[in-house]
This record gives sequence, C-alpha cells and structure tokens, in this order.
Amino acid sequence: MSKKDAKISYSRVMLKISGEALMGDLGYGLHPPTVTRIAQEVKSVHDLGVEICMVIGGGNIFRGLQGSAQGMERTTADYMGMLATVMNALAMQAALEAVGIFTRVISAIPMDQVCEPYIRRRAVRHLEKKRVCIFAAGTGNPYFTTDTAATLRANEMACQAIFKGTKVDGVYDKDPKKHADAKRYETVTYDEVLQQHLGVMDASAIALARDNDLPIIVFSLDEPGGFKGILSGQGTYTRVHG
Repeated sequence: MSKKDAKISYSRVMLKISGEALMGDLGYGLHPPTVTRIAQEVKSVHDLGVEICMVIGGGNIFRGLQGSAQGMERTTADYMGMLATVMNALAMQAALEAVGIFTRVISAIPMDQVCEPYIRRRAVRHLEKKRVCIFAAGTGNPYFTTDTAATLRANEMACQAIFKGTKVDGVYDKDPKKHADAKRYETVTYDEVLQQHLGVMDASAIALARDNDLPIIVFSLDEPGGFKGILSGQGTYTRVHG
C-alpha cells in the first residue's frame, strides 16, 4: 500500500448533492455534461475501493417547499419533489454505468418498473458487491428533506461520513459570494451549526447526525478532483463533528 492509499480513512461514505448541482449553467433541469462530470468524480473515488451511497435532491426539477408556497397542498408538493429525485437518480445511474460503475437506484416509494424498493439488507449487499447505491424519493415521507434522507440512509448503511457537495469549499460564517470577509471554518460542531444557523443541512438532519456521531464533510463539488482529494488527505473542506 502506498502512502497515498494509506490516507484513505473511509471505506463507506454517503455523497449528498443538490438537484441544482446537476443543472450546470442551465436555470432548470439536467445538464448532461455536468452529470457526466460528477459521475467521473464518483468513479475516481469508487476506483480507490470506497463503497459509495448517494442521495440527490430534486430542486432542479421541482421543490416541494416552493410548490406549497404557491398554494399547493404541502404533502402533494413534497411527493412531487420526491418523484423529481427519482428522475435525477436515474440520470446519475445512466452516467455512472456509462463509465463502467454498476449502480442501483433504490426508491423509498415503490416503483418496481424503474428501480428497486428500499430493503436495507439488500442495499448493504449491493455496497458489499461494490455497486453504487443511489437512494431516491427521500425518506418516502412528506415534511422531510433529502438532507434528512441522506443522514438517515447513511446511518442505516453504517457509512463513516456524509460528504455534502456544495458550491463553496466548506462552511462559512456568512455567504462568501456576498461578503469578502466571510470566514471559513476548518471544523465546526453540530451544535454551532444549529445555534448559528450556518445552513449546512436542515436542523433535523444535523440533529440526526449528532445523535449518531456521524461526521459531515462539506466541500465544493465544482472543484475538479475535490471528492477524491479529501479521501486522499488533501483538499479544502469543513468537517462538522461532535
């Protein structure tokens, strides 16, 4: 084992990305070259032998909160958002399989013609066989975000960390795109994230991670090689921990 290989401290991780990450420069929907680029990032980590779970949001297609804000009944709007995550998961599955990574889309809402239903033991077996598991349709319940779904599945799959891919390279005390003096945290505690409303994930996801001592690594998905770099002991990121 080389020194570089020895730095890989996680054998099973959860990668959480927003639906907006798949838009590229578009204002809506999927940008195929961007989906392919993210698939290549996932492949580079998979090639290290790391087992990977994924949860992708649906905000590039439909966001339940926005739907309910416009007068739609909240539960219906949330279910529509869950279906949007299935579409994104299928797009990512296609991109991953195009680069030779066996992938399973596993939905919390049964739809057997397009993906597998969520059965924990079967999902664990897929991971053991080095397949990427993309968990779709959130938790299957309205009022829960895909951040919470990612944290729930990460715990159920015994992941060692959640990697939250964002537009910025970590957690800042304020929006770095609007404030030149924004300060980036190297590490921050779960309680500080909640008390200071740092916006890493929603409160229920942070509380679930805290209660199960599951670290959250916040990094930039726009940084080429960033996901692999962190697992190799390099890169810029913020670690949320107890």
